[in-house]
Amino acid sequence: MLKLVIGNKLYSSWSLRPWLVLSAFSIPFEEIVIPLRRPETASQLMEYSPSGKVPVLIDGDVTVWESLAIIEYLAEKFPDLPIWPRDGKARAHARAIASEMHAGFQALRQGCAMHLGARFATPPITDALRANVDRVEDIWSEARNRYGNGDGPFLYGAFSAADAMYAPVVTRFETYQMPVREATRSYMDAVLMHPALGEWRKAALVEPWSIPEYSAGHTLIENYV
Repeated sequence: MLKLVIGNKLYSSWSLRPWLVLSAFSIPFEEIVIPLRRPETASQLMEYSPSGKVPVLIDGDVTVWESLAIIEYLAEKFPDLPIWPRDGKARAHARAIASEMHAGFQALRQGCAMHLGARFATPPITDALRANVDRVEDIWSEARNRYGNGDGPFLYGAFSAADAMYAPVVTRFETYQMPVREATRSYMDAVLMHPALGEWRKAALVEPWSIPEYSAGHTLIENYV
């Protein structure tokens, strides 16, 4: 059986992405959770990960790290599953925006770390953060308008790897109460209501460990853990 090594579900946005693909497409797997930022974390990670980071997918004698690489491996291993959109043009677009997510949006990542256990007041909107939010909203709008075709509420109609790549951004917008467009809110609601994300969040809220510094510098509105 496939094994996916992940970090804390409250915080590990990179772990969430391939986990969602596995869960949303009903691919059997075993998860191994390694709590982050603990004295034993580094040694535990090195048992599985050549990079010393999560996530890591283990398939027999094959080890794949980095979220997007894992998702591509799954798409190749299970070609009958629509992990990427079936239409060639939509698939090319989906891979492009997934790669952009993987490589960019530093202001959003640094200023609004994923935290599923709390809600914070909206942080100061710097020019860099505003540019990141605007670009994300433009990406979502273009994907839904050009390729969604009214076939469902997600970026390309049905849930795909692209939605999994952007799901942590959806949670960030929710956690930090980012002001967004009406169409963006509609897409966020669809992602937040996806059963796989609900399952992840339910498990996150009962984890026996936390990282207090993840809330540093933000004004807490609600605490769920």
